[in-house]
Amino acid sequence: MRKSFSPATIPIVASGPDWLVVSKPAGLLVHPTRPDGTITLQGLLRQWLGPELAGIGQVSLIHRLDRETSGLLLVATTAAAARHFSRQIERGAMDKEYRAIVFGWPDWDEQEVNAPILREGSRGPFRIWLKQAIHPDGVPARTEFSIRTRFERDGEKFALLAVRPRTGRMHQIRVHAAALGHPLVGDKIYGPDETCYLRFIETGWTPTLARSLWLPRHALHAHRLGFLDPDGRRIEVTATPPEDLQSFAGSWP
Repeated sequence: MRKSFSPATIPIVASGPDWLVVSKPAGLLVHPTRPDGTITLQGLLRQWLGPELAGIGQVSLIHRLDRETSGLLLVATTAAAARHFSRQIERGAMDKEYRAIVFGWPDWDEQEVNAPILREGSRGPFRIWLKQAIHPDGVPARTEFSIRTRFERDGEKFALLAVRPRTGRMHQIRVHAAALGHPLVGDKIYGPDETCYLRFIETGWTPTLARSLWLPRHALHAHRLGFLDPDGRRIEVTATPPEDLQSFAGSWP
């Protein structure tokens, strides 16, 4: 069953005169992908901010999160603020840190993946159109991983990671984690078997998928965000991890 979303379900973590940081719930699309009336974060923010914008402002999502990813997302409400934040991203000056729960115990404490990414479907027909892959012809992508804790659950090994993406490619963290041999728990595309995604599309969440994936959504949370606001002030915000990830990991260092 899909969750029900409304403006009241979108926590505002921090705000300024022409920007705000929200904590996106897992399961909410960031922006429309097709004109079918699906509720999106962008639509909810326009609904909530409509009276304040009064036709002279806008809702600009400065970066994106996958539908199943929870956590922090920066929004500009004027064109000038949007340009300011976009320039920070282009310079690599916006600091983002995620938390991810992965399968297995990595034999390293810190690791960096510097590997280009492209969409597999760009090379020819592919069963999952949006799936990304490491490929020399792809766009540059770099991700830093570090272990926060290793733990066991029902005899299986898992690890909680701090993740700092140094570029912002589609599915970057998920692709690079899988490349290290430690895919995200709950990841239907890059997890133990990509057919999990195809089965999920056909049947929805089932006990068989639960046995393979453990969680009904991929275990990724945008935990911390640092940036300069248009007035030059340094802003640092964090988002409390949602209950599903906290209870799975048992702790959240």
